[in-house]
Amino acid sequence: MFKHILLPTDGSALAMKGVKTGVRLAKALGARVTGIYVVAPYIPPITPEAGMYVPGTDLGDYNKAAEMHGEKALAALKRAAEVAGVRCATEVVTRAQPWEGILKAARRERCDAIVIASHGRGGLRGLILGSQTARVLAHSALPVLVIR
Repeated sequence: MFKHILLPTDGSALAMKGVKTGVRLAKALGARVTGIYVVAPYIPPITPEAGMYVPGTDLGDYNKAAEMHGEKALAALKRAAEVAGVRCATEVVTRAQPWEGILKAARRERCDAIVIASHGRGGLRGLILGSQTARVLAHSALPVLVIR
């Protein structure tokens, strides 16, 4: 059925629930997994009134922190796959919108399914905040399993 499953994570407990489910599915199907962590590109802070750069965080600091957080999130994914005996690859991707990074990685890695966690926000709150999972569902040509 599925031979290669994409597992997006942001390092949260909810995302880990999705990761664990995806790893269990991969084990049952004899599939491999690719874990992905999407980082937003660095945007220098500015004051709206003056349109001036505000010192404090530079590109190097931002990239170092983002890479560290991504590697930490992906390390948990790697451990889950290793314990289950599932082949696993991971990558950190930079993209302005996480859902776009997820779908681009799925295409590039030739995945045939995505397992992703969702908070399940509905109603007005879901419309205002938006949902990366909802956008993945709306734009994906692949099957998507949503974990709550």
